[in-house]
Amino acid sequence: MELSKETFQTFEDLEVYKVAREFRKRMYGVTRKLPSFEKFELASQIRRAAVSLTNNIAEGHGRWHFLDHIKFVLQSRGSLEELIDDLNVCEDEGYLPPAEIAELKQQGWRVLKLINGYLRFLRDRKVGSSLMLKEETLQYGHTDEDLEAWLATLFMEPIKPI
Repeated sequence: MELSKETFQTFEDLEVYKVAREFRKRMYGVTRKLPSFEKFELASQIRRAAVSLTNNIAEGHGRWHFLDHIKFVLQSRGSLEELIDDLNVCEDEGYLPPAEIAELKQQGWRVLKLINGYLRFLRDRKVGSSLMLKEETLQYGHTDEDLEAWLATLFMEPIKPI
């Protein structure tokens, strides 16, 4: 049986990935416009963050565990915010025209909205008890006196001098 597009998606099918990929390409273009003395500093930083943006979306999609998936998407979001700050550096140093920086930032904020929407989707898609806080059942009784006695045993060890 062949899987249809409705039943299976690769990370390349995700809108968030497609838009992030376009933003990555634009940020690579920024690195080619920077002064030569920024080649190993700011340009390198921008390229690493831009690749991290899309790599983490892809890697998260490949994770089978829900929380791993979210962790990687959160890392992608962090890389995006780093790129927007790199645009602030370009603005502060006059490396790019203000109109180009504004356009790039607008594209970056669109990517952020899509990432946040994807995170909401992942959270809402998860059903079951794995999102609930779980605690071990502690054996400290049913009355206040039982609880006080149990707590006292935890803190009764003498403090050892260093």
